Amino acid sequence: MSTIDKIVSNLINKNISIAVAESCTGGLIAHTLTKYSGISKIFSTGIVCYSNQTKVKYLSISKKTLNKFGAVSEEIALEMIKKLYKKEKSQICISTTGIAGPKGGSNTKPVGLVFVGLRFKNKEYVFKKNFKGTRLDIQRKTKKFVFNQIKSLI
Repeated sequence: MSTIDKIVSNLINKNISIAVAESCTGGLIAHTLTKYSGISKIFSTGIVCYSNQTKVKYLSISKKTLNKFGAVSEEIALEMIKKLYKKEKSQICISTTGIAGPKGGSNTKPVGLVFVGLRFKNKEYVFKKNFKGTRLDIQRKTKKFVFNQIKSLI
C-alpha cells in the first residue's frame, strides 16, 4: 500500500471531507482522489480554475487581489481555500496555484514556484514551494507535497 493509499484510506475511515481548487495541478489531485473506491463519501468537489477569469467566476476570487498580487501568490492561494470552504464546508480544503513551466516564469516568480493552500480544523496554511523539473514533475511534486501535508494534519 502506497503512502497516498494510506492517506486516502485514513480520510475515508475517519470520514474527513475534502474539496480541492486546483490551478497549476490541473485536476491531478482530484484525479488521484477519484481513483479510490468509496471516495464519494468524503470528496465533494474538485474545481480546476486555471485562468484568472475562472478563479473569479467559480470561486469569487477578488479581481483586486488578482491584479495586486497575481494569480501565483500566497494571497490567492489563501483566498482560494477560504472561498472553497465557504462554498463546500469540507473539513479539508486545498488550493494550488503556481508556474509549472516550461514557460511563464520571471525573476520574481520563476518556473517551479507553487503556493499550496490548506484549510483544516478552522486553521489556514499557505506553503510556498520551489520545485525543479519538467512541467509534469512540478505538478507531481505539488501533488505529493499536498498529500504529505494532509498526512501530517490528520
